[in-house]
Amino acid sequence: MSLETVVEDVRDEARARAEEIREEGESRADEIISEAEADAEEIVQQREEEVEAQIDEEREQALSSAKLTAKQKRLEARRDVLEQVRDGLEDRVAEVDGERREELTRSLIDAAAEEFDDDATVEVYGRESDEELLTDLLADYEGWSFAGTEDCLGGVVVESESSRVSVDNTFDSVIAEVWDDELKHISERLFEE
Repeated sequence: MSLETVVEDVRDEARARAEEIREEGESRADEIISEAEADAEEIVQQREEEVEAQIDEEREQALSSAKLTAKQKRLEARRDVLEQVRDGLEDRVAEVDGERREELTRSLIDAAAEEFDDDATVEVYGRESDEELLTDLLADYEGWSFAGTEDCLGGVVVESESSRVSVDNTFDSVIAEVWDDELKHISERLFEE
């Protein structure tokens, strides 16, 4: 074997080895590219799912917020209507006059009288425009007198220092009590719940 043959064999072997390394490198590069593309597709898919989930969550929050805002506006509107109804009721009660006012006021005084001893000295307060009516009605009650005005729609506030009792039988207190007791029914009738 000559030196040239040996050199040629070594060269052929080196070429074959280089070709083998190159093929392995290309194969490995193809594997890496394929893995990277698969990873990229998985990342894109995962990111799309995350974005969709975030969009759904934000849509749900916006919808929930809109529903809450609408509910609050409905409640405010109902509260305004109920307030108007109550104001109208108070206006109508304040306008009651004549025999009907006398009858209502007398029944409120009678109800308050049950809370006091017969010999008690009792002071009665009422609406300024009802002073004459109250003075006339109190003539029927021994030891009872008109003591001053009360800012109210009508009726009486009755007090006795000796028994330390105070009874609020104003139209205002009666309306408040009835209103509280009947608010659910009033709402149902107004808003057909």
